[in-house]
Amino acid sequence: MGNLIRCITSCGAVMAAAVDATDIVKEAQKIHKLSPVATVALGRLLAGASMMGNALKNRDDSITLRVAGDGPLGSVIAVSDSNGNVRGYVSNAAAKVPLNNKGQLDVASAVGKEGMLYVLKDIGLKEPYNGSVPLFSGEIAEDITAYYAISEQIPTVCALSVSLNNDGSVNRAGGYLIQMMPFATEDEIKRLEDGVKEMSSLSSMFALNMSLLDIVKKALKYYEVEVLDEASAEYLCNCSRARVEKALISIGKEGLLEMANSEENTNIECHFCDKTYNFSAAQLRKLASK
Repeated sequence: MGNLIRCITSCGAVMAAAVDATDIVKEAQKIHKLSPVATVALGRLLAGASMMGNALKNRDDSITLRVAGDGPLGSVIAVSDSNGNVRGYVSNAAAKVPLNNKGQLDVASAVGKEGMLYVLKDIGLKEPYNGSVPLFSGEIAEDITAYYAISEQIPTVCALSVSLNNDGSVNRAGGYLIQMMPFATEDEIKRLEDGVKEMSSLSSMFALNMSLLDIVKKALKYYEVEVLDEASAEYLCNCSRARVEKALISIGKEGLLEMANSEENTNIECHFCDKTYNFSAAQLRKLASK
């Protein structure tokens, strides 16, 4: 189970969120059998999506992040509901790349430095909100920061971290997201910048077992911080046989009959949890009649 915290400064100029997504990323790695670099890339995106989703206002709201780079991972996708529960997958879960010049997993090369970050918000309007920005670095956190700066004009600081054990299993994962409100003064912006500059890396703060609140307070050391909300979040797929049936019906009668006539059994696999739903030819014909 992951943990989320949302805070605001007493002056109201800065909003901050932080998430411990360790268990979430462990579950994603287990489900998708992710390579180390795929674990880090998807884990970062899941942590970012969880914080962004938790900021949505309405219960049925959701947000989808899709990183489409030219690296060997292919698309990296994360979906969050308004509680911060997330699910996701990578096109090439087994992708591998050489270590970078610091001897670390090279997420930027695995994602690719050419491509786009797509953001889709379903917030109950007739049409979902769609935004996109070119990838800034392929490191995920910097790309989310660029998205907010370019598409939503919100000054943002985002840090994401996924550390692995020697055997490739997940040690710690999470992130923080800090945003200035539109009415923030130059002095308030400078206080945030000064606090962030003096911070240690997120991975080192996790290694010291600092709490999410302590991490937020470290970033906002020149502010008084108030906690707005604390919540739990998990890796949660909302697929079901009923949802799959609805998707199959949307194919149309002719498409379903063609599937029924070509195969005795059709297996539909959920990308997010790898669960397989089996439909016989007779079942597909029954759906075609609806």
